[in-house]
Amino acid sequence: MTDMEDLAKQLPKMTIKELRDLAKELGAEGVSGMKKEELLDFIRKAKGITEVRPRKGAKKKAKADLSIKELKKRIVSIKAKRAEALTKGDKRMATIYKRQINRLKKMTRKIAQPAAGSAG
Repeated sequence: MTDMEDLAKQLPKMTIKELRDLAKELGAEGVSGMKKEELLDFIRKAKGITEVRPRKGAKKKAKADLSIKELKKRIVSIKAKRAEALTKGDKRMATIYKRQINRLKKMTRKIAQPAAGSAG
């Protein structure tokens, strides 16, 4: 791999501070107000790098195959785990379970949204 390919793969993994420093070296102004995507775009254009995107198609298909019923079953089981963690006093795991529940709820809304849009 060339240095440019290495840099292209490392850019998305870099922190905002690192990206700002690199952008300043390349002559950017107002980097403190830029968001990460803007910094990445600027650096890529300055270095002449085409964007490298990881393949995520297979992962998205797996999530789309889940039905709302399956997701709700998962939510119920995680809620039970969360209740158990709360009774044991394990706040860390309770918080983790709460986040998982919220993600699953969000997924159910995403799956239900196209169906609701076509009905009405």
